[in-house]
Amino acid sequence: MRISSILQDDKVRLSCEVFPPKKFDGIAQVCQVTREIAALKPAYMSVTYGAAGSTPGHTLAVAKAVQESGVTPLCHLTCVQSTKEHVTQVLSDMKAAGMENVLALRGDLPASGEPCRDFAYASELVEFIHTQGDFDVGAACYPEGHPECESRIKDLEHLKRKVDAGVDFLTTQMFFDNGILYNFLYRCLRAGIDVPVCAGIMPICDPRQVKRAVQLSGSIMPPRFAAIADRFAHDPEAMAQAGIAYATEQIIDLVANGITNIHLYTMNKPWIARKIVENLSSIIHMG
Repeated sequence: MRISSILQDDKVRLSCEVFPPKKFDGIAQVCQVTREIAALKPAYMSVTYGAAGSTPGHTLAVAKAVQESGVTPLCHLTCVQSTKEHVTQVLSDMKAAGMENVLALRGDLPASGEPCRDFAYASELVEFIHTQGDFDVGAACYPEGHPECESRIKDLEHLKRKVDAGVDFLTTQMFFDNGILYNFLYRCLRAGIDVPVCAGIMPICDPRQVKRAVQLSGSIMPPRFAAIADRFAHDPEAMAQAGIAYATEQIIDLVANGITNIHLYTMNKPWIARKIVENLSSIIHMG
């Protein structure tokens, strides 16, 4: 099923993200994790792409497990270190497997400083995907601005370029302060960006994740959450409970303010997704 169709109504929906293993011998374990999360009946499940596009087969294998579980898959695809020939082959493999949805991403720049190949920006990948088949195409957005962008104004200009290239929906990077998202959505509307936006939420259940999350996303850690992480840093069970509670409250506030599409970064932890679904059983539509 196409994700743009799933996002058309006003039901409050939860989608989930999983990531494939680095080595193929871990596929079976990740597929089992995927099936456990799929059993919760999320609206769809996204599957991330290997670093530098090195393991597209792993992404597709996990996406097939999602599909076989009766849930709509969304395959990530990065481009910054890829050639058009490589991307064409990956898209052909996706099409042959019955995949209809692609999340188009630039990907991380190579640490070696090597120049980009055929794609420098995600907007170029979006345009290219549309020449290769009838896919629903999603893209990423950054409520706090992309960490590498010089300003939020410039970042919004880049986002508008992606949307104009043919993006059907957007998924936000994780954020921990809902006020930042509300401000971002207002700026998007003023810029003429009116495609559905899925709010990305990552429950932080391990204090070691805090620093990593900030490094990856450039997110501002609200004092309230920083205090939680500091207080429960040495008590894993308490930290997990507090992290789930914080994410649950975030989602409740989002829904109360009209946000209907929540994307959960599960970190391949079925119990995290299960706890969130249990906490919101009367608020979020599953299935």
